[in-house]
Amino acid sequence: MRGDLTPGHDGMSRTFSRRATLILGLQAAVVGILGWRMHDLGVRKSTVYAALAEENRISIRLIPPTRGVIHDRRGVVLARNETLYKVDIVRERTIDFEAVLGRLSSLIRIDPEDLDRTREEVAKHRAFIPVTVATRLTWDEISRVAANAPALPGIIPGIGWERRYPLGESAAHVVGYVGPVSDYDLERIEDKDPLLLIPRYQIGKTGVENKLEKKLRGTAGIQRIEVNSVGRIVRELDRTRSRAGADMHLTLDGRFQEICQDLLEGLSASAVVMDTRTGDILAMASSPSFDPEKFVSGISVADWKVLNENDLRPLLNKPVSGTYPPGSTFKMIVALAALEAGVIAPDDRVRCGGFTEVSGRRFFCWQENGHGPVTMQTAIQRSCDVYFYEIAKRTGIARINAMARRFGLGTRHDLPLRAIQAGLVPTQEWKRDNRARAWVVGDTLNVGIGQGFLLASPLQLAVMAARIASGKAVQPNLVISQADRFRRTVEFPALDINPSHFELVRDGMYDVVNRPRGTAYGSRVSRKSRQFAGKTGTSQVRAITSEERETGVISNEDLPRHHRDHALFVAYAPFSTPAIAVSIVAEHAGSGSRIAAPIARDMLLAAFDLGLTDDGPRDLQRSPSTRDLSGLG
Repeated sequence: MRGDLTPGHDGMSRTFSRRATLILGLQAAVVGILGWRMHDLGVRKSTVYAALAEENRISIRLIPPTRGVIHDRRGVVLARNETLYKVDIVRERTIDFEAVLGRLSSLIRIDPEDLDRTREEVAKHRAFIPVTVATRLTWDEISRVAANAPALPGIIPGIGWERRYPLGESAAHVVGYVGPVSDYDLERIEDKDPLLLIPRYQIGKTGVENKLEKKLRGTAGIQRIEVNSVGRIVRELDRTRSRAGADMHLTLDGRFQEICQDLLEGLSASAVVMDTRTGDILAMASSPSFDPEKFVSGISVADWKVLNENDLRPLLNKPVSGTYPPGSTFKMIVALAALEAGVIAPDDRVRCGGFTEVSGRRFFCWQENGHGPVTMQTAIQRSCDVYFYEIAKRTGIARINAMARRFGLGTRHDLPLRAIQAGLVPTQEWKRDNRARAWVVGDTLNVGIGQGFLLASPLQLAVMAARIASGKAVQPNLVISQADRFRRTVEFPALDINPSHFELVRDGMYDVVNRPRGTAYGSRVSRKSRQFAGKTGTSQVRAITSEERETGVISNEDLPRHHRDHALFVAYAPFSTPAIAVSIVAEHAGSGSRIAAPIARDMLLAAFDLGLTDDGPRDLQRSPSTRDLSGLG
């Protein structure tokens, strides 16, 4: 029996050995796979998972830069940054968003409209983007928020800035204003700066603030912080500081700007005053104006409605966006065109009997009984329409157009402002293309007195006056670069016009103000060193029928406002050594001699008093640099 048992035992041993080997092999395979996987996770993919873990505990924030400060030519601040306390919320760090807002509202007063706006912006933006809940908090309010931080997950108290405009309404159209980035802004702005995605981030909307936005904005910094599981800050890991926007110096004189704005009070009017030697715009006033600070945080519906529905258009920058028939202020251009073309001599006389007739149509002079025989200088002095009808007819529209363009009319001047208009100096081709009618002689006569299709902006009229005064192709300028800080003059090319022709026109403009029967004689200045030359203009906005002329032309005072004439005046001073030029346009105000000329006189006298006509270095008196608050983000 023992012999029978031995073979069976050996078989069982072999079976057990095979099973043990298989089990050990499987175990070894499992251990090998686990080891390989651990190596894969711990070595080969360690950087990937470390990065994922890092994202769970590291928060990256943009640090908005401090916006550049805007100064006037003397260093006076026109736009600055005011620091304030604010509270932001980050949705992804809140456990219960509405509960957090409720607790915050119990600590500080928050307007219900601001709460609704916060909910809208949080829903619209990604969960990790901070949204401002409240600004302009007091120290006590921000302290309460900070003290209750553990109960307010996702709430970030901090310091921000808000734009302030010390001159208020006086410089609103030139300096402009900032406001929160809108969806419309994001659609039209090609610059995809991440700063623009920050809710309620403010950018320039109008004026210099808008046109110099990139320079004023600066560059964002980056802050990396470590946060715990509920989003509380543990520590700051590193920071790249933001770079503040560039400070800007404008050619405006802030005090003079305020004076010019005040002189336009009560009118729908505009004024441009520029240096004839440099092209610097010393003042650019538009009335009525508006408070730019109402737009900074977002203007209310009620305030917007008041501004938008005002017939006097307070939001329009009239000096560059308003265009008007220049009226008799255009007569110097017609005179120079006629003289340069040789169609009339300086002493030739044209008889004014109160009207001239062309193709059966009468063209009337403003002086009902006429001026009698007049020369060019007298015609400018007394603003005789019949004289300019005649020389315009002799000169032709093509020559008048060419001369107008040499003096800056029909040209869009390059300034850092929006909606600058080119105006209109018509031609035969223009009328055919835009009115589907042929040009007629009567059209030329109308242009000869600054009416008809002709349109010009106050800026263009100031440039025209500066070029007449200087004899050079003066270009307007609104920003002073550091390279130009010590300049006295700018070398503009001379206009290729006979000096004697310039002298004749200037003498006529002198007579307008300083000789009896001149249309602006009532605005003369007795002191010789402050005497100025100018030209009045009264442009019609309605047609006067023959029936009305027979019964008597209705006075401006008896007409509805929108049918009244525009009052205009252009001038330069001092007459002997021109330094500044001015243009005034008062919408529907009546006579240029009665309304516009006295305003221009007062502006010129203010310029003398402020030393703006002095010949000497005009260095910028630099203000102390604004403290960089970008690191407080």
